[in-house]
Amino acid sequence: MPGTESARRVNPLRDPRDRRLNRIAGPSSLVLFGVTGDLSRKKLMPAVYDLANRGLLPPSFALVGFARRAWTDEDFVAEVKASVQQYARTPFNEDVWTQLSGGIRFVQGEFGDSEAFAQLKQTVEELDEQRGTQGNHAFYLSIPPKDFEQVCQQLSANGLAQAEPGTWRRVVIEKPFGHDLESARELNNIVESVFPPDSVFRIDHYLGKETVQNILALRFANQMFEPLWNANFVDHVQITMAEDIGIGGRAGYYDGVGAARDVIQNHLLQLLALTAMEEPISFNAEDLRTEKEKVLAAVRLPEDLSTHSARGQYAGGWQGGEKVKGYLEEEGFNPDSTTETYAALRLDIHTRRWAGVPFYLRAGKRLGRRVTEIAVVLKRAPNLLFRDHNDEDFGQNAVVIRVQPDEGATIRFGSKVPGTQMEVRDVTMDFGYGHAFTESSPEAYERLILDVLLGEPPLFPRHQEVELSWKILDPFEEYWARSGTKPETYSPGSWGPASADELLARDGRSWRRP
Repeated sequence: MPGTESARRVNPLRDPRDRRLNRIAGPSSLVLFGVTGDLSRKKLMPAVYDLANRGLLPPSFALVGFARRAWTDEDFVAEVKASVQQYARTPFNEDVWTQLSGGIRFVQGEFGDSEAFAQLKQTVEELDEQRGTQGNHAFYLSIPPKDFEQVCQQLSANGLAQAEPGTWRRVVIEKPFGHDLESARELNNIVESVFPPDSVFRIDHYLGKETVQNILALRFANQMFEPLWNANFVDHVQITMAEDIGIGGRAGYYDGVGAARDVIQNHLLQLLALTAMEEPISFNAEDLRTEKEKVLAAVRLPEDLSTHSARGQYAGGWQGGEKVKGYLEEEGFNPDSTTETYAALRLDIHTRRWAGVPFYLRAGKRLGRRVTEIAVVLKRAPNLLFRDHNDEDFGQNAVVIRVQPDEGATIRFGSKVPGTQMEVRDVTMDFGYGHAFTESSPEAYERLILDVLLGEPPLFPRHQEVELSWKILDPFEEYWARSGTKPETYSPGSWGPASADELLARDGRSWRRP
């Protein structure tokens, strides 16, 4: 790939067998649409600086902003600097900043303004000559999906999407990838009518997290886990994404979307695929995506969606010593809204490995604490020796992968309590990234932006994965819409509505309390 060759040109002395060295992006630019939004300000621009500070961007890198603001290049440089100083992960280095800021440009314009896109073309051509970006440009659409078509058409009409031989053009799009299967297909057709499929990078920032990638290392680099990772030993799997905050000022985005579309369709189904997939032939994009798609295609829904799903809305009340508003009381929301802030559902995977093992997914806001985890809960051991104990006295062994905030993994098992009697109690053995490694984990967007510039797509779902995810979620959404019932209210700081507990209780199980 051109990005690979560029990286080699930048670092010609690198021995490809030396895994201590990181790969460096080749000459290129990143064009950001939506630079005035929170994502660009808090994540994208700081991530670019952190990459530069770690020596992973070449001197010939450039950053271009496109927005309606009447900014000069100097104004945009000042905005980027303020964002970097406030949100960057690595310390501010004046020499690094001087090198990076020399390649920062700004283009003012509306998405429908052809003259602005003509100016953008002139800007990137000047960067090719002045900065040495060599015709390699990535367009990051940090904008609402409704604007994707217009921007892609403008890029195409102005010759910005077409790559000359030996160069590349790529586009990055943020979730949501549609709001159902039909809209996702329409969105894919729009983007892929302008950019080839291999040049489209769909960002799911969860896939850039170290712990998510560690799922593959945990499973396939260790002999102790893989023999147990199947229906012979696993009782069930719980995948949780809980937040302790409310919606705040996101009424315009969240109302009508809800927890299932916002989180389950993308983040949690990707975690399910990584947890349940077979071992890929390699870690290249084609092999990894193929195994994930097999899992998603094998997902089967329960016959009765009403008893195997739950929805909730957080009410007002006290949380952490603070009085908080309920969802319907948040500013900008329709007081009759039926949008859920909590969703839980059961899925089954019809493969030999997972036959009979339910996967429970839940996501919600205003819950007990902020945590994302995957819990693989094993079947109970036969209670033969310990006859003085009831079966309930023994917990179930579990492997818990913590995605955030305390990245790591925990193994839960039974151990004898010190003393003269044979009393067994559950204990945990913890691995934490912060304790085991001296270097801090890079932000997810650092990894993902670098992969875009390198042209490495394994962490980016292609359109088949997106469509399979919507095929799984759409029946639940359609059932909830047909039922006409409002989501059940739950108290802030709790772990969701009672119907979610009943969902597992029907199967003789209960949710973990992280």
